[in-house]
Amino acid sequence: MERIAILGALHEEIADLLAAMEPGATTHRIAMRDFHVGTLWGTPCVIALSRIGKVAAAATASIVIQEFQVSRVIFTGLAGGLHADVNVGDVVVASALMQHDMDARPLFEQHQIPLLGRVCFDTDPAVSRLLQDSATRFTQDRGAAAVRDGETMPQVHVGLIATGDVFVSHNDEAQALRKRLPDALCVEMEGAAMAQVCYEFGVPFAVMRVISDRADHAAKTDFTVFLENVARVYTAGILEPLLRSGALLNVDATASARQG
Repeated sequence: MERIAILGALHEEIADLLAAMEPGATTHRIAMRDFHVGTLWGTPCVIALSRIGKVAAAATASIVIQEFQVSRVIFTGLAGGLHADVNVGDVVVASALMQHDMDARPLFEQHQIPLLGRVCFDTDPAVSRLLQDSATRFTQDRGAAAVRDGETMPQVHVGLIATGDVFVSHNDEAQALRKRLPDALCVEMEGAAMAQVCYEFGVPFAVMRVISDRADHAAKTDFTVFLENVARVYTAGILEPLLRSGALLNVDATASARQG
């Protein structure tokens, strides 16, 4: 039976998904993590809290692939906006991910993953397109109410996501990343590590992030408020239609993690 893994770094990011699982779901405790196996809106899934950071995300991805034989992995949660066009409340769907803090010079080029010969890991284009389309419908529905309240219409972006083991919350750190990685749309702490594991196992993957802050001095406050009040709504609202329709299981699987 095909299953999809849905991972998040914080409980609030997956709380509504866990609450919506159909009766009969089972919980498996492996490596200090709970893996919830069951059916979510008609689609067989494994939902897990990875915890924060690259090592935690990589370990969790390895477990869902090896222990539960999932057919694809989706990571969801919050991120700090980097690109000038990306604002709080927007959604970013990754086309590729890279580790901004990987630096094994002079043995390898900056950002290159040693012995793999690559900097970026490309997401599954078909799954990413489904996430983009669903996110666009979701943000348009929410955006209509936001505009009436005088807020900005949320946008959906597709592009590069940067990952590192640091919570970027200072203007100078954010500016340094923007200068070094002008194509990066946002920054987070798990995606590229999960992507590397999926790439090495040949399992398709996708990453969707909601922008909670601008990776600046206000990031801690903005992130906390967004996490408590918005993160779970976006995650469930965007994924529910795809799971109900079975689209994530029926998507063309030929677009694998070993592109490029």
